[in-house]
Amino acid sequence: MLIEPTLEGTLLRGQVAVVTGGARGIGGATSTLLAANGARVVVADVDAAEADKAVTELNDAYGPDIASAFVADLVAPGACEDLVAHAIDRHGGLDIVVNNAGYAWDARVHAMTDDQFQAMLDIHLVTPFRLARACAPVFRDAARRDAAEGVVRHRKTVMVSSMAAMLGLDGAANYAAAKAGVLGLVRTLAQEWGAMHVNVNAVAFGIIQTRFGLPQSDREVVHSGGRAIRVGMSARQAERMGMTADPQAPPSAAEVYAARPMPFVSLGRTGTITEAADVLFWLCSPLSNYVTGQVIPVNGGLRTS
Repeated sequence: MLIEPTLEGTLLRGQVAVVTGGARGIGGATSTLLAANGARVVVADVDAAEADKAVTELNDAYGPDIASAFVADLVAPGACEDLVAHAIDRHGGLDIVVNNAGYAWDARVHAMTDDQFQAMLDIHLVTPFRLARACAPVFRDAARRDAAEGVVRHRKTVMVSSMAAMLGLDGAANYAAAKAGVLGLVRTLAQEWGAMHVNVNAVAFGIIQTRFGLPQSDREVVHSGGRAIRVGMSARQAERMGMTADPQAPPSAAEVYAARPMPFVSLGRTGTITEAADVLFWLCSPLSNYVTGQVIPVNGGLRTS
């Protein structure tokens, strides 16, 4: 079912966007919001069935060829270069990149393997670096063409980080370290790409309700880097948070993405995927043309004490 966008318009008409992990959850809501505002969207995802479903829904809702699917494991060598080439070959350019793909593979440090730690670096930090490197010559050439025409056009790169990057996260040092590394990448790219009028920013999300916030099950498995990983919270962690799941009755999409009460958040609840997408959209839009090198916390007023 198509995710209902908060806003529809023409603000991004003529622009081409790439959203990694763009088929479901925060990425799916972001792909929808960008398409609803005129952008042509490449839905990049490792799950072919979900990517094709998302693209079909977007094209049905917002016009033929508004979206296309790029199916790949983005940690694979060459995948990011192929993604950029797909955007240019299929849609004629590239203006917006949202680095959203990711998952969690938790353990406390004393029990964490090298493979677990590296897996989080690969998807959350190495992949955004490789995608930025692949985008650099495209953005540079576009900026030169703009200068020759005497116009200024802003292009956007947005990284999805986490409050874990700033506060740490018990049981997820690998995730927290990778998301912290993203912030250094963002601030450096903002300096290197400012002359090309490319805005580079990050969003540090608190708890946004996605399928990764559910108890682990065999229904939610991520295939990345040659690994098959059951995502979601461990049974013990889910029990501590008062969450249960019936293995015989998978939750509906409405149940998966519904906000849940959260006492240590000022607004009293977790965030929704549409609320997450709204901030990403702002950073992708002309409304943020004088914002770069920044980290925007989106956490409902997370309290640390």
